[in-house]
Amino acid sequence: MSDAHGVARDQLRAFIERIERLEEEKKTIADDIKDVYGEAKSMGFDTKILRKVISIRKQDHDERMEQEAILDTYLQALGMVPAAAEE
Repeated sequence: MSDAHGVARDQLRAFIERIERLEEEKKTIADDIKDVYGEAKSMGFDTKILRKVISIRKQDHDERMEQEAILDTYLQALGMVPAAAEE
């Protein structure tokens, strides 16, 4: 019976250690990304816009088109952009 507890304890320890390693890798990657944004900013790029572009590129085409259509509808309703010309 204690052998079963030892196996479970070893598995638990292995999971915890894997998660800790992955968390450290995640932190390293996040730091690297932050450095790249800093480099882009020092070259004159707007990092807020870069983040938006990356967000848009993650979306599939149909999802992006739907969101843009809804955004246009809302902006038109608020009078922030002229309504599309009716044909």
